[in-house]
Amino acid sequence: MKNKVALVTGAATGIGRETAIAFAKKGANVVIADINKKQLAETEKLLNEEEVEILSVKADISNEEDIRNMVEKTVQKFGRLDFACNNAGIGGESATTGEYSTEGWDKVLNINLRGQFICMKYEIEAMLDNGSGSIVNISSILGHVGFTEAPAYVASKHGLLGLTKTAAIEYASQGIRVNAVCPGFIETPMLEDAGITTDEETKQHIISLHPAGRLGKPREVADAIVWLASDEASFVTGHPLLVDGGYVAR
Repeated sequence: MKNKVALVTGAATGIGRETAIAFAKKGANVVIADINKKQLAETEKLLNEEEVEILSVKADISNEEDIRNMVEKTVQKFGRLDFACNNAGIGGESATTGEYSTEGWDKVLNINLRGQFICMKYEIEAMLDNGSGSIVNISSILGHVGFTEAPAYVASKHGLLGLTKTAAIEYASQGIRVNAVCPGFIETPMLEDAGITTDEETKQHIISLHPAGRLGKPREVADAIVWLASDEASFVTGHPLLVDGGYVAR
């Protein structure tokens, strides 16, 4: 991946941060984007330890102009875009379908599905100029199965898998691969914010749903993302790769 360029959204913490670091360790120059400028600066500090070039961009994935600017700045600085990891997303409110707010639904779908779609639009445009590229969208085990009190999140992650497969078919002949990674419950700030890792009873229940007997680590997901993006997965496209400790195999 040396001298190639990787763009990672939601790079301020968790899976996004670890993915940016994993790309850098493979020699790729890295563009990191997130709405949280302070935590993004922490990611940049970690990346400075690697011998690659870094571009940090504040971007709100619900804002098309921010996304356009993010990709344009990438191409302006590096002249190309080779890899994109569309990781930015939110969990949303917790409520059953009949009690879920319309505003909450719109917010989750706007970021988790519409935002990913717009990222792909501009990323694909840049990759077509290269004649090649690889996109990895971050879906979830909840892109495969249902989960109570998370209708918007589940719908957005199912929708993202459909979008991934469609784009994979459309651009395979033009040298662009599009895949998805579907993590199980991973030890990230998102789980902490949802109270899953801070409440011991809840944490143990969630762990019990994984045959591996533990939660996943962000680096385990990052390694899968970088593999899918790399030439080592050159004949893989349209694939939803589960990194879930056996959750969906139950």
